[in-house]
Amino acid sequence: MPFALKKTKSDRIIDAVIFTVLTVFCLATLFPIIFVFVMSITPYTEVLKNGGFVIFPKTVTFEAFKTIFSSNTVPKALQVTVFITVVGTACNLAVTTMLAYPLSKKFLPGRNAVLLGVVFTMLFSGGLIPTYLTVKATGLMDTLWALIIPGLVSSFNVLIMKTFFEGLPYEIEEAAKVDGCSDIGTLIRIVLPLSLPIMATLGLFYGVNHWNAYFGGVMYLNDRSLYPLQVVLRNMIVSPAVSQELAVPQSALNAMPPETIKMATVVVAIVPVLIVYPFLQKYFVKGMLLGAVKG
Repeated sequence: MPFALKKTKSDRIIDAVIFTVLTVFCLATLFPIIFVFVMSITPYTEVLKNGGFVIFPKTVTFEAFKTIFSSNTVPKALQVTVFITVVGTACNLAVTTMLAYPLSKKFLPGRNAVLLGVVFTMLFSGGLIPTYLTVKATGLMDTLWALIIPGLVSSFNVLIMKTFFEGLPYEIEEAAKVDGCSDIGTLIRIVLPLSLPIMATLGLFYGVNHWNAYFGGVMYLNDRSLYPLQVVLRNMIVSPAVSQELAVPQSALNAMPPETIKMATVVVAIVPVLIVYPFLQKYFVKGMLLGAVKG
């Protein structure tokens, strides 16, 4: 006979406290994003009238977005960032898969030695200067590949994907091999379609990392036309002359304060990630749980 558990008064109080705390944390997370967006669409006169703090603007204007997209700097930087994110994430997933899949097989010769090397790089790295010298010696300076190849694989993500592959039923792969499928064919036709959750999860990790990367652009790029969006935004924040960074005449920005331009650029930098994440959210939790290292 079906029955429903009746919550006591203490249970309802605890639920109310939990919901209140979660709501406060949610608002604390969303407030900076909302504030930046509102500041980017609010006329500067209204901002000054309200002491520099506006949440519900009376007037909305998109002049700041028109200004940044009228220059070549932000659209070009956005194209560079999209290229780095898409191509870099695809390369990251390909290399991570090619490393994690063989390591998931316990019969692989030298498996423990390779795993030791992977774990070792999680604890120790060559350092900033050796990495820079390596990028320079390989001819990657002033190329977009300098933002992709040095971070081509993450040891942590390799271990997560390896653990996921180990959890797949081996009988499926055996059946594929009995049908005449090679190891590469088994990986492409059987394993990868079953690995969509972990691929989406690690793809999100790699993609967000590429989208937010700016240190590599500062280190390895001297050509300003190759700067990704985050480097352009960083230069706009630290530079006293926003018009110089946007490569537009100062007269075009006379009616537009620098802070509004910066806020609009921040919105352009964060909105694409916010749009993509909901489509990957259903795979995110599942992929992390399935790929978690089990004790």
